[in-house]
Amino acid sequence: MVFDVILIYLNYLHMKKNWGFAGLFLLLTGCCNSNNINSVTVSELDLNRYIGQWYEIARFDHSFERGLVGCTANYSFKDDGTIRVINAGYKKTLDGTYKESEGKARRPNDAEPGKLEVAFFANFYSDYYVLELDSAYTYALVGSKCDRYLWILSRTPEMDSINLNFVLKRAEERGYDTKKLIWVEQIK
Repeated sequence: MVFDVILIYLNYLHMKKNWGFAGLFLLLTGCCNSNNINSVTVSELDLNRYIGQWYEIARFDHSFERGLVGCTANYSFKDDGTIRVINAGYKKTLDGTYKESEGKARRPNDAEPGKLEVAFFANFYSDYYVLELDSAYTYALVGSKCDRYLWILSRTPEMDSINLNFVLKRAEERGYDTKKLIWVEQIK
């Protein structure tokens, strides 16, 4: 679990081009709690249907997206069979500085289709668990084995209240504290 946090932070440092704190971070990193959440993933995930653009509706706070609004994730297939990941957003306001980070994703085990891995720095992969996904692939609840990471994604900049309330209920049933969610301002 500490390794996941380290990988996420190294990805953040890669985005910021700031390696000076990497050594210090490795010494200070703590464990995340996985005992209180249900991280069972979806049993079916068709990557051909999952690729494309997703809008970030809400997320837990973390350093690598802090202060970003209008956040999106765009997934596309690469020639080698992995998935190109483009995470983007604007600093502080929708008129703010545009930030983009390119990474890659893979499915390490076809027997667990909802458990993906993402990397934004070399081959240091972190969990990307698709926890909930509707049959039309219009919304997703994404987390990891750690209780510190949670995202609500939608194919549109807004989710209707019925689907949003369902996803929030499912996150709570899994043990996530949804009061910690940050609601992401999106372009309308």
